[in-house]
Amino acid sequence: MSEELISEPASRANLRRKLLHWFDRSARDLPWRREPTPYHIWVSEIMLQQTQVATVIAYYERFLAAFPTPTSLAAADEAALMRIWEGLGYYRRARLMHQAAKRIVEQHGGEFPEDYDSVLALPGVGRYTAGAVLSISGDQKLPILEGNTVRVFSRWLAMTEDVKSKAGTTKLWQLAETMLPKKGSGRFNQAAMELGALICKPAAPRCEACPVSKHCEAFGLGLQASIPGKVTKMTYEDRQEFAFVIPNECGDAWLVYRVPEGERWAGLWDFPRATEGIAKTAEEAAQQISRKTGLSIEIGQRLKTIKHAVTRFRINLAVHEAEPVHSEALLPVMGEYRFATLAELKILPLSVTGRKIAILKY
Repeated sequence: MSEELISEPASRANLRRKLLHWFDRSARDLPWRREPTPYHIWVSEIMLQQTQVATVIAYYERFLAAFPTPTSLAAADEAALMRIWEGLGYYRRARLMHQAAKRIVEQHGGEFPEDYDSVLALPGVGRYTAGAVLSISGDQKLPILEGNTVRVFSRWLAMTEDVKSKAGTTKLWQLAETMLPKKGSGRFNQAAMELGALICKPAAPRCEACPVSKHCEAFGLGLQASIPGKVTKMTYEDRQEFAFVIPNECGDAWLVYRVPEGERWAGLWDFPRATEGIAKTAEEAAQQISRKTGLSIEIGQRLKTIKHAVTRFRINLAVHEAEPVHSEALLPVMGEYRFATLAELKILPLSVTGRKIAILKY
């Protein structure tokens, strides 16, 4: 069957027909599908990287309300952009989109390009994203390969090779391209992704509900649970961190800083914190921040403990109050430290935990 799928047009046509019939009946009503312009599909595809559809929908709608065109995105203040993106994670995506929008304005007159090479040349765009944007928005005959379709295609072929190996990736791209119809490539690509999202899931695939299970070699061999291989579970390292809520002498503003490049949440604002992982107590953490800023940090009571995970770390963040710091003391401090009022905290783009801390003061 796997060789048939690659070499026999009739087998491919039969599978496509069943898959597209299912897609017509079962496709989710997603906002980017209602008006699939290149810009809209691009925004959705970038947001969907490493992020679930259910999370993306509200962000997508807010993003387009604020930046309806590439020109408006290019002209956006970075702080405003990051505030819209706040909480979606992987913030580098937003910065690359900002750069790409500026290039679209400079090189394409503000119109999202519709040729493959120009789209591929945009910051943050790879082969998958370029193919998705142009096939879905303009029905260009371009294959796509992402998490869902890797799983679907590898099961169709009962492929035992490592899907991340060069040989495995080459074989999957070959199938992705071979399966495309003469017309309707975007619809087929969406249907294959939808099948992976709703039916052909990583664990416990719903083969009994799959419209193309008879064409699936893994299902026929009973290998659907072991293909494309088990996902390695993330092993988290426990880590203790500390953050401090430091008011000014009037008590109407709190010390925050802009996170520098190269650090977690770069470009966002945050409350002073010790993140190096070497401070075992709040006192040690306060000394660490004092050495970094030159400010004298005197800690008070613990306000809250926030548990969260970042990359490979499972973090226990202890949030403490601190004694007021005089505004004049900030003058010699290196970096972008400032006092922010409640009104300013509501509009500054904060890290996820920074927002949780700020809410304590709302």
